[in-house]
Amino acid sequence: MGSRLSAPGPQEKRFAAYIEGLANAAGHEDRHTPLKNYCKGLLLPGERKSIEPMAARLDPDKVQPVRQSLHHLVAKAPWSDETLLDEVRNHVLPAMRKRGSVVAWIVDDTGFPKKGTHSVGVARQYCGQVGKQDNCRVAVSLSVATWSSSLPIAYRLYLPKEWAEDSERREKTEVPKEVEFQTKPEIALDQIRAAVAASLDRGVVLADAAYGINTEFRDGVTELDLQYVVGVQSSMTVWEPGKQPLPAKPRGKMGRPPRLLQRTTDHQPVSVKQLAMSLPSTAFREITWREGTDRKLRSRFAAVRVRAAHRDYWKAEPHAEEWLLIEWPRGEKEPTKYWVSTLPPITKLKALIKMAKHRWIIERDYEELKQELGLGHFEGRNWRGFHHHATLCIAAYGFLVAERNRFSPSARAGHLGFVATRPVPHFRPRGSSRSA
Repeated sequence: MGSRLSAPGPQEKRFAAYIEGLANAAGHEDRHTPLKNYCKGLLLPGERKSIEPMAARLDPDKVQPVRQSLHHLVAKAPWSDETLLDEVRNHVLPAMRKRGSVVAWIVDDTGFPKKGTHSVGVARQYCGQVGKQDNCRVAVSLSVATWSSSLPIAYRLYLPKEWAEDSERREKTEVPKEVEFQTKPEIALDQIRAAVAASLDRGVVLADAAYGINTEFRDGVTELDLQYVVGVQSSMTVWEPGKQPLPAKPRGKMGRPPRLLQRTTDHQPVSVKQLAMSLPSTAFREITWREGTDRKLRSRFAAVRVRAAHRDYWKAEPHAEEWLLIEWPRGEKEPTKYWVSTLPPITKLKALIKMAKHRWIIERDYEELKQELGLGHFEGRNWRGFHHHATLCIAAYGFLVAERNRFSPSARAGHLGFVATRPVPHFRPRGSSRSA
């Protein structure tokens, strides 16, 4: 890891031990050196973290052999992403726990703008990176978080229905036969189930409205005996505090007794926006939930106990009572955000807000994974390559997370003091001019 003129420092020794464990998790010995090189390449300084520029940084004298070994590792070698991410988790979580216990499991998805239609999973869909519908790929992730740091522990490409049902494109991009179409909430719920099965320290499930509005997702989390604080849309319907659907009709003289709950013309649920707008101004309190980088983060909030109303006329029992949290910043004409939560009825308003707002922590993860570790830089088109590259980016990021939790909150990719085999010239893509 160190230069030829100096002995490896303590951080370099920790990194060497860390990637040795990852290499063993990848299985076959032929994968060990390229895996170590790939992780090192992701952490070395450099704007582009695709295979060829990393090979040029790692060994300028042997670019093509190094490139070929990195390409085979990522695009062809059949190692398990899940096994490697388990190894990352087993190493990084103990370091995170030294600064505080796990408090949340955070569901999110991230988009990668992509031209063309041949790369696996590319379709016109909402892309958060550009803030609109665009040609992109989207991956769903689950992260574990303490109050001070977070780590992705599961990551999977969302395969749109038109891809899942196109056998020709599936074959060209080597999508595994067992991969079927799943919605993003279904993918996330599978990731949460796997985390429960692995007996991880439990946290409150956090997600934005794309997941929170999905009743099956919320019910699935509850069935796993997990609590949640999830965003919902303003159109979600609920029963006002103290209200619920009417009981089933009285039993008649003939047939089975009626079981289904009822509504009448004058006994209907309302949208969460209608409910929020009907609350008195005294229901809202100005709350500071944390210190920002340059100011305290404050807003106006109210929280009331409600019951979700989604299709409860097909149920024999009403939905359980839960929190509806409303944010209505001062000066706005109407509320801006809504959450529902199964945190206990005794939960204080500030604690409810602090948990709802804790989703912010993974924004840092994705910013660094994309900008410093090249999460979106993989140039191949196949399923395996997309996931292998992402897994190794998360593995490299995991080392940074562990280092920050040990002693150095400022540990960043490209600033660790790692060096390549030799001083590296500026990388130029093949075919580019050498004259400046």
